[in-house]
Amino acid sequence: MSATHTDVRATTSCEIRDLLDRLADKWSLLVVELLGSGTRRFSELDRDIEEISQRMLTLTLRNLERDGLVSRTVHPVVPPRVDYALTGLGESLLAAVHPLVSWTRAHRDEISTARESYDSRRGHEGGR
Repeated sequence: MSATHTDVRATTSCEIRDLLDRLADKWSLLVVELLGSGTRRFSELDRDIEEISQRMLTLTLRNLERDGLVSRTVHPVVPPRVDYALTGLGESLLAAVHPLVSWTRAHRDEISTARESYDSRRGHEGGR
């Protein structure tokens, strides 16, 4: 049974959606942005990303490594040292990530104000 044009398009769409879901998750773009300034140890990333659990950071790094965006280097020392860095593919993503992160930083106060206003209006409407 050969794949039809529609089957191929659906498969491609699913793959694109899967990758966009990964990149648009709560932590991935922030990790990529931080690694854009150079190699980091797990503990540095953990310290620099507020509110992320170690488990979620581990999962995020594994997923980014699986997608070929991050490399993981284990150094045979005691205590163990693990470094994370962007791959060439990960570095190519920075051209898209930097403007998005910059925009977010520039407008976070406006967004916070809009959210507070919305929540206040919704509270007065009885949650409608």
